[in-house]
Amino acid sequence: MPYFVQGVLDDHILTSATDTAKKAFSAAIEWHIVRGFGDVSISDGVGSYSIAEFASMMALQEIAVSVEGERSSRS
Repeated sequence: MPYFVQGVLDDHILTSATDTAKKAFSAAIEWHIVRGFGDVSISDGVGSYSIAEFASMMALQEIAVSVEGERSSRS
C-alpha cells in the first residue's frame, strides 16, 4: 500500500510517495524536524493524518496485532 507524505516549504507544497508506513513516518519526521517543513501530513490513500495522529493509528494497529497473536497462541 502506498503512503504519501506532504509538507509545505516556503509556500510550496511538496509530496513524496513511500511503500511502507514506517518509511512514511520516518520521512514525515525528517521533513518536519530536520528540514523545518510546515503542515506535514501522511496519507494512506483513505485519510490524511498529522504526524501525531498517524503515530497513534500505527500504535493501535500494532497493539491489535499483538493481542490477536496472543489469542491465537493460547488456542
